[in-house]
Amino acid sequence: MNKYLFFTCLLIASIVFPQIKNPKNIPFDWKTDTMKTAIDISELSIVLPRGSFQALNYPKFFDKKEGLNHFLLKEPVISVEIDGLAKAYPLNMLSTHEIVNDTLANIPILSTFCPLCNSGIVYERRLTIKNKNYLLDFEVSGMLRKSDMVMADKQTETWWQQLEGKAIVGELSGAELSVIPSLILSVEEFFNRYPEGNILSNAEADYGINYYTNYDDPDNKPYDRFFSPEDIDPRLPAMERVVDIRSAGEYKVYPFSTVEKSGVINDEFKGKYVTLFYQPGTISVLDKKDIKDSKDIGMVTVFNSVIDGKVLKFIKEADKFIDVNSNSVWDITGRCIQGKLKGKELQIEPHGNHFAFAWLAFHPESHIYLE
Repeated sequence: MNKYLFFTCLLIASIVFPQIKNPKNIPFDWKTDTMKTAIDISELSIVLPRGSFQALNYPKFFDKKEGLNHFLLKEPVISVEIDGLAKAYPLNMLSTHEIVNDTLANIPILSTFCPLCNSGIVYERRLTIKNKNYLLDFEVSGMLRKSDMVMADKQTETWWQQLEGKAIVGELSGAELSVIPSLILSVEEFFNRYPEGNILSNAEADYGINYYTNYDDPDNKPYDRFFSPEDIDPRLPAMERVVDIRSAGEYKVYPFSTVEKSGVINDEFKGKYVTLFYQPGTISVLDKKDIKDSKDIGMVTVFNSVIDGKVLKFIKEADKFIDVNSNSVWDITGRCIQGKLKGKELQIEPHGNHFAFAWLAFHPESHIYLE
């Protein structure tokens, strides 16, 4: 970039985006309609230039044989299944790219992960607003809000909040992407459940290094340059992992530590019956620099506990999830593998994985599950 263009960009940024925090005077190039906003745009911070994170667009995948040769068995992935077809998106790769524009079973999907918030969520890239249909492709904007990634669609340059899937500034402000139910599983569990599934190819670059070393230490706090320490909700440790559910317009979160201690949680929230399973065997991608040396944080999966009109109640015995109704055995993915109900599957309850500080910053009104 020549000097004239650089200062021109700075001038434009100062005129068009006067309220957005830009302490490093990073050049900014957007055509976003900032007159349409669902938030106070002073909450936004420009952290990196546009294009600093290269989203993956319709990438290549490995089958089970190649996947098991290229990834650690305990490496965490976002697992998505639609109409019997399944794909896995390794969190360590998503730490580098943060966004994958893809398709699954002819459905345009968006796999996202914000390492600063530990938020891994999958959305549908189609939406209809005022009888107009959109098919969107997304990129990383280089902005943060409350330490969470702000995405941008390439079609309208609207800005979107990754943790919520909501359009916050621009032409589509106020719109909301549909969540596609997903699970965070280990590579091993993904292929146990979906032997015909595919996993994102890591052949194009070297992965396996964590650029957020020791970030998820239980006594740690989010980076204060992106999140004010006084805004941390005191009800839970900042870096406690939580999963969320929604019912009747309200939210409830379940701390990983609580689910781990119980093994299984059966709960009812605003008329919705849910079950949460915990199983060890998944490592953190936000711990040691080399993720193969990272701690085991386990995996928590969330399901609607109603099958054929009956509410099932589960217990955990050794490493087995058992429903007391029929004494059938279920796996971490919600599939019955033994007993009277063998072959049945629990419906995944839409949820995300997050650090407590991030989720509660956006939804301080959330109910918190207590033992």
